[in-house]
Amino acid sequence: MKNFARAAGAAAIVLLASCGSQEAEVAQTAPAAQTGNPGGAINDNLGEMDYGVCRGVDPACYHDWPRPEGWDSEWRVLLFTKTGGPRHGHLGTPLGEGLNPELNEDNVAQRGVIEMLEAEGIHVDYSEDSSVLGRLTSYHAVIFYSTTRDNLDDGAQTALRQYMRRGGGFIGVHNAFGTEYNWPYYEGLIGGANFFDHGPNRPGEVVLQSTTDASTRDLPARFAFTDEWYNLVPFPTHVRFLATGIPSEPEPREGGGRGGLSTVVGSHPGHGDFHPVTWCQYYDGGKSWVTTLGHGSGVWNDPEFVGGEEFKTMLLGGIKSVMGMEPFCQ
Repeated sequence: MKNFARAAGAAAIVLLASCGSQEAEVAQTAPAAQTGNPGGAINDNLGEMDYGVCRGVDPACYHDWPRPEGWDSEWRVLLFTKTGGPRHGHLGTPLGEGLNPELNEDNVAQRGVIEMLEAEGIHVDYSEDSSVLGRLTSYHAVIFYSTTRDNLDDGAQTALRQYMRRGGGFIGVHNAFGTEYNWPYYEGLIGGANFFDHGPNRPGEVVLQSTTDASTRDLPARFAFTDEWYNLVPFPTHVRFLATGIPSEPEPREGGGRGGLSTVVGSHPGHGDFHPVTWCQYYDGGKSWVTTLGHGSGVWNDPEFVGGEEFKTMLLGGIKSVMGMEPFCQ
């Protein structure tokens, strides 16, 4: 991936001599713009934070530490769907406390993920109780599926961070990008990116940027899909882009404001001809595979949902690669 220019952090001091004066004038150099993102200027200057961890596509960032004997004798994942704000329809009724509470008929995403993974011989536990994250060391991966807002307390945040540092695996789906906005570590975990806004749910195409990854190698080069096509700020950096999206309609411009007042500030223009939807990276010792896709319930409960099978194939491959069942981030 192209190198990114970093903003200058310190001002330069320039001493100017004039007419024998001993006075010094102080001038500040303008910071360099953050440029070089795929897609050109429309995706530049959207931010690139330093999260204080080793991250990127270099496997040297992975902590391949000794594991107990039999660590891969039974594959296990934790599906986490706790919401601290708006809740997507595909998650259905909020779940009870603890591990594996009773599911309702409208918990279609939870039911769909469980069915898909158990068909592959992968044991799935599920929860919306953040205390359960204290048990992460028993799982090959944790899946954040449309979690929202500040849904982790200090103990859960610490457990997730320590899990990643031990070589853990993270999968983020759809509104995992609307989660923990004010925790920089989490923003780095999902690629140094975050959900900003989206237009209406509308048709488009998913275009592969890699055909060798476990999540993409069995997919057509392009496939139709309907989603919200999340706009991102910051723009993901130091990741391997696996797929981009092409919405069928231009990014709509925001008109009305809040409280009956008109909008007087700008609207996100979208990401032009490089709109990332799926990517992967090594992060702070662990593995992270994420996708902004997955809004529609039809992926899980409508056999005629266009692109649904392709989405599930991509998600399954991503999960397996993070767990260690397949090569990661190719």
